[in-house]
Amino acid sequence: MEKVTETWVTAQERPISITNRTACLVHIYPTGPGMGTRYSLGENPLVIGRGNDCEILINDHSVSRRHARIQPGADGFYAVDLQSTNGTYVNDIPASMCKLKDGDYLRVGNCIYRFLMGGNVETEYHEEIYRLTIIDALTDIHNKRYFLEFLDRELARSSRYDRPLALVMLDIDRFRAINEEHGHLGGDFTLRELAARIKGNIRKEELFARYGGEEFAVVLPETTCDGAMRLANRLVKVVNETPFQYEGKTYTVTISAGVATTLGEKGIAPHDLIRRADDKLYQAKNAGRNCVAS
Repeated sequence: MEKVTETWVTAQERPISITNRTACLVHIYPTGPGMGTRYSLGENPLVIGRGNDCEILINDHSVSRRHARIQPGADGFYAVDLQSTNGTYVNDIPASMCKLKDGDYLRVGNCIYRFLMGGNVETEYHEEIYRLTIIDALTDIHNKRYFLEFLDRELARSSRYDRPLALVMLDIDRFRAINEEHGHLGGDFTLRELAARIKGNIRKEELFARYGGEEFAVVLPETTCDGAMRLANRLVKVVNETPFQYEGKTYTVTISAGVATTLGEKGIAPHDLIRRADDKLYQAKNAGRNCVAS
């Protein structure tokens, strides 16, 4: 059994009762049957881990048997790491003991929870559930479902007004080797870091989404092939020019990209343009990776 030594100071008088402040954790990652599950928080501590005696039981080997505890205090709720193997993180910052704020992200091993606490948690919860339908919880960018809907709308607009539209498909080179060297937690870190780097180069009228696994997509309305190529080459550079760092280890990540465009083409469906961009992506892979093909 894992042991933790800590000093917990409880106020003698509580100005506000914990029971009068509704709070909960919402499971947002990984996706699957458990996504959206809500765990109510109250007066009693709540332990998260793989052990059968945990209040939140996670069947994942990235999680210790008694990994973390949500501890009620006089002024709110605290996340306390129980000397877990892979650590407890709040908003991607290691946390041995951290007071949780409304909207914080709690990461326990490979699992991510959203902490909600406030005057209208019920409304926030339903907003979070809707958010999970359009946002990829791991990378905090749009998911495949939203991407397909957005691309469908933009293709219809391109056809109606004879306007250019470009699609860039991106894929991490040798991602399996990254997972093997750094583990799945390192792989997840790589996906989050890569998404953060790329997101800063995408304009508000464009869309950056996770298509699946280590593949991403960028939809570029009003953009020709030349414009899409310039952006794709910039993204390749943004990813590979600065090494990634995970648990003290430095490593280089590269991506390959494929570009497909249309100019008011009639009858083209989302999967048609995706297939074209994917074909170009594989050309870039065959050309040696870390490059763009169109």
